[in-house]
Amino acid sequence: MIDFQKEAPKFLYDFLIYHQTIQGHSKQTVEEYFLDLRSYFRFLKIHRGLIPKKIAFDEIPINDVTIELVANIELPDIYAYMGYLSNQRQVHPGSSTGYIGVSAAARARKVAAIRSFYKYLSTKAKLINTNPVQNLDSPQIKKTLPKYLNVEESISLLDAVDGKNQLRDYCILTLFLNCGLRISELIGLNITDIHGEQIRIRGKGNKERLLYLNEACENALSDWLDERKLLCSSDEVALFVSTQSRKRISKAAVHKLVKKHISAAGLDSSKYSAHKLRHTAATLMLKNGVDVRTLQEVLGHDHLNTTQIYTHVDSDDLKIAAKANPLSSVKKSK
Repeated sequence: MIDFQKEAPKFLYDFLIYHQTIQGHSKQTVEEYFLDLRSYFRFLKIHRGLIPKKIAFDEIPINDVTIELVANIELPDIYAYMGYLSNQRQVHPGSSTGYIGVSAAARARKVAAIRSFYKYLSTKAKLINTNPVQNLDSPQIKKTLPKYLNVEESISLLDAVDGKNQLRDYCILTLFLNCGLRISELIGLNITDIHGEQIRIRGKGNKERLLYLNEACENALSDWLDERKLLCSSDEVALFVSTQSRKRISKAAVHKLVKKHISAAGLDSSKYSAHKLRHTAATLMLKNGVDVRTLQEVLGHDHLNTTQIYTHVDSDDLKIAAKANPLSSVKKSK
């Protein structure tokens, strides 16, 4: 667990508390802000020649960073940081899967954290007179179509669920595939969140939404809750618990069980994950008549353009569109 008060300089600690208490951001989001800004502060200390070369990047302390250091920057300093992330920063250091170069999406997230931080310093805390990054652009992210399971693959996945935790795992996969939940939303569910045919979801920023449960979800929940009553759980409110620790199920455990059942269904577990099941739910809803604004509410997206990544069309639809062109059958005259 990160001790912000111990590791961060006061102005950074105040920024994190502001996001947690005033902006209402989740603990996970606030931790990500800290990690992104800690990386940025470490780079600034190296960039300004304040750190001996023998100290590893991940061991550089930031609690001594001053407001003068973070205020006295220009856009080229941020570009240098982006260059470091792209060309020198090791991802997953020490791991067999480690590699050099932070992705554009990860760099865009760090830019968002830096922007938010300097906006807070200039407009809220009034610690700096001008915002040096107000014209900072975000890295361009290559748009790719989300991967998803088709109906047959989804059914195969559910049919493959077996073993000791069959009812729990089946219920989890059913909610992913029918409700399009984020993994953080699923593990945060409590028994008291179920209200008849509705379930209360706590999304990003602790924003709540109500989703209706279809028959498949109601049946899966009913079966799991019957078994759940027989468990002597140390967490009486958590909907999904580990049958080993008897505590609320962890994110890592959900990732593991999803990969396990995907492999058992004969699918490529390296291509599909819990988040891909969210993509699957969204895509199948759109393909079967749900409009994009309704889908936005279901998924808990703040902005419609986030939801619109799911409005991709099948290759069959593209073939139909091509053939529908009145010029599709015109041939060169001899």
